[in-house]
Amino acid sequence: MKRIVLVPDSYKGSLSSSEVCHIMKHTILEALPECDVVCIPVADGGEGSVDCFLEALGGHKSYLTVTGPFGEPMRSFYGECGNFAMIEMAACAGLPLVKGKENPLQATTFGVGELILDAISKGFPQIIIGLGGSATNDAGCGMAAALGVKFYDQDNVEFVPSGGTLHKISRIDTTHIDPAVRNTKIIAMCDISNPLYGEEGAAWIFGPQKGADHNMIRFLDQGLRHFSKMVKKDLGADIAFLPGSGAAGGLGAGLVAFLDATMQMGIDTVLELTGFSEIARSADLVITGEGRLDSQTQRGKVACGVGKAARRVGVPAIAIVGSIEPGFFDFDSLGLSAVWDTVVAPMQLADALAFTKDNISMMTRNAIRFCQSFSK
Repeated sequence: MKRIVLVPDSYKGSLSSSEVCHIMKHTILEALPECDVVCIPVADGGEGSVDCFLEALGGHKSYLTVTGPFGEPMRSFYGECGNFAMIEMAACAGLPLVKGKENPLQATTFGVGELILDAISKGFPQIIIGLGGSATNDAGCGMAAALGVKFYDQDNVEFVPSGGTLHKISRIDTTHIDPAVRNTKIIAMCDISNPLYGEEGAAWIFGPQKGADHNMIRFLDQGLRHFSKMVKKDLGADIAFLPGSGAAGGLGAGLVAFLDATMQMGIDTVLELTGFSEIARSADLVITGEGRLDSQTQRGKVACGVGKAARRVGVPAIAIVGSIEPGFFDFDSLGLSAVWDTVVAPMQLADALAFTKDNISMMTRNAIRFCQSFSK
């Protein structure tokens, strides 16, 4: 085999996509020293997404002071990658920034809007915004306010809504939004399809990890419902059940409503921007992977996106995964020719995580030997 393309996802709680790429590449080159191994680290929109894009495409980080999740000034960043900017909302409104102080009633996305403004001021025609790991539930109202959108309560007093004050919105005015925003293509990148509100919405599904109890979740959900009604009334946009509108505490909905953003699955974004199809077309094999392969993998996860994209250009794809859901064998529907499981014997999760590096290396070696036997 002369060329192998690696596009693994992260193994949650264990290894990043870049680390998995490094392990696989090192193992492959031990067996095939002359092989051209191409690594494409995968970003899912959450923390680390900017680093993945910079590693795959080149570029650098731009640093600036913005508003943090609770209104405090903080140092944040975004990536400058050629003709587009990559923003991960978690860089100024993410859970790691509020550890031990989680409060989705108060957390704001105002800093996200400031990052967008800075990128626009530099003339980027396209901005990709990663929606993952958020501490917020403000439906992107903070972000919108930073860009010039004005929100008024029933007494016609202007305010910046947070998750706890969405229900106070009486009127939305977008006439003061920065004109340059209208000329910028915005892509909202996420790997979930949850609606804005309801049982599968932002508050009920993701509220608990942001520190919300049952009563708070109910209150947050009601706020998102009210926000949706105001957007439909004042902007004419129906964003309630748009797939992904519930991402990042409703920031997905806000980006579509205020910036006319395009919602796109993370893996689709990565494959498009890295030119995966052209790279893979000349490859002998594509290897992907993730922490767990299951029935949810078909809903926009990395292994499925990579497998189907490889199949479209006529190149076989295999996956090396941390575990496989019992009873799930429909690998062909994912575009995968074969799957290797890194858990080689019954063990506790902690033990499996401890040996992840060694097991990925071992299974990569096994997979390469197996595939080599068919290419001779």
